[in-house]
Amino acid sequence: MTAFDSTAYWEARYRGGGNSGAGSYGRLAAFKADFINAFVADNHVDGVLDLGCGDGHLQSLLHVPAYTGVDVSITALACCITRYPHRRFVPLPQLDASHAADLALSIDVIFHLIEDDVFARHVASAFDHARRFVLMYASNAERNWAAPHVRHRRFTDHVAATQPGWRLTAHVPNLYPYDPDRPDDTSFADFFVYARSGAACTVRVPAAA
Repeated sequence: MTAFDSTAYWEARYRGGGNSGAGSYGRLAAFKADFINAFVADNHVDGVLDLGCGDGHLQSLLHVPAYTGVDVSITALACCITRYPHRRFVPLPQLDASHAADLALSIDVIFHLIEDDVFARHVASAFDHARRFVLMYASNAERNWAAPHVRHRRFTDHVAATQPGWRLTAHVPNLYPYDPDRPDDTSFADFFVYARSGAACTVRVPAAA
């Protein structure tokens, strides 16, 4: 049996005309954008690094002073560059220290990283390139899932073990918890807010839907 290749899966998906998935559209996208925009404003964030920007629809809703999108899919990045020429996009292999930002985002990415080494590198990249904050929107429990491109992990244990200079300051449940009867507009992911040790952090909890 051939091992799953996350990069190949997403490149083939975008090349075939697919998008980043239902979570990047509709009320889920609006919820995520509202939370991120409020966090950016409240904490005076001057730049955002989006690790796994996908087709770019979510970032079209973000109000940030500076934005860099990163993805494994060259096809997705080419579409983003065409749609948003005023923003910066970088292939993952070209990510380096020059792309550091106040805030690193990992939105609906972690549970798509099937391979352990790919997952570990993604987490390290988020914290290595964030000056003050990391926002992760993901599931956080070990459980099985039918879709081959989904793997749920208790990722907070890994972060705690590998990122001692950071603290988990908030866990904010999403407004639309997963309902198997409505998989396209509900989600198993929540926001997890990390701040570098010593950094003040304001988190605005959204009102219930």
